[in-house]
Amino acid sequence: MLLIGESGTGKELAARALHELSQRADRPFVAVNCGAIPETLLESELFGHVKGSFTGAHADKQGLFEAAHTGTLLLDEVAELPVPMQVKLLRVLQERKVKPVGGVVEREIDVRIVAATNRDLETEVEKGTFRQDLFYRLDVIRLRLPPLRERREDLPLLVDHFLRKFSAEHGRKLAGVDPEAMQALMAYHFPGNVRELENLVERAVILSTGDRLTLDALPTLGGLSASAPSLASAPFVPESGLDLERVVEDFERSIIISALERTGGNRTEAARLLGVSFRSLRYRLSKLGITGADVSSDSPDKTPQPTEG
Repeated sequence: MLLIGESGTGKELAARALHELSQRADRPFVAVNCGAIPETLLESELFGHVKGSFTGAHADKQGLFEAAHTGTLLLDEVAELPVPMQVKLLRVLQERKVKPVGGVVEREIDVRIVAATNRDLETEVEKGTFRQDLFYRLDVIRLRLPPLRERREDLPLLVDHFLRKFSAEHGRKLAGVDPEAMQALMAYHFPGNVRELENLVERAVILSTGDRLTLDALPTLGGLSASAPSLASAPFVPESGLDLERVVEDFERSIIISALERTGGNRTEAARLLGVSFRSLRYRLSKLGITGADVSSDSPDKTPQPTEG
């Protein structure tokens, strides 16, 4: 199964639900973020290794495929896999066998694969960054998780759920949300989707001084007020038309630069704020031509050049 959707839409949560509702519910569920593992360690993490296969391999290690045997393996951010690893993954999916790094014996596995990505894999195939044969192998059943802005009717329910959750966790007794605060939440476009909403409600619960969540407790996000207008209130397309690609790129560039300025040029932290992997942010920086010179030096605690961590 292939889960597609923007960052923060709950792809891992959906994968866990699929596992728990399946006949494999009593078997292992293993999740791996393909963009969070260094490229040099990916093969060992996924397929395991034998003792002495490389420097530091002091003992045999079971890979994540074997750890998920008879269960479900979630390959999150699968588009971040480098092409050489895509070749090896395709072979494992076809043969249903893994060979640990440095090993000579293949081991049979029974694993259901759920892949997830916030990128358009068909576009990645056209660009040559994702193998077409692997895409076809993963794209058996496709499920799209819509962004929060496309399902605003769910927002009050989600706010209530997170309010109850974090009130209990932080020992608060918040009875509900003021209409003004809910109106502001309904108007915000939530680029970070449900994950951003969850973090926002938790901070609001901590900052609230009364028995209800108020507008004063909603912090600003990325330089935007929580009461910022939604995308629906954006200007109409002029009669003369516009260059959509340029408008989108300009908006993306401004958001990324804002995140870099907020983190003092630290790319790893900026990627966390934006809800993308470090590799994805690096790709976007290259695509948009963003350099250290684009990051304002007037902002506090800023370094002259973006760094990787």
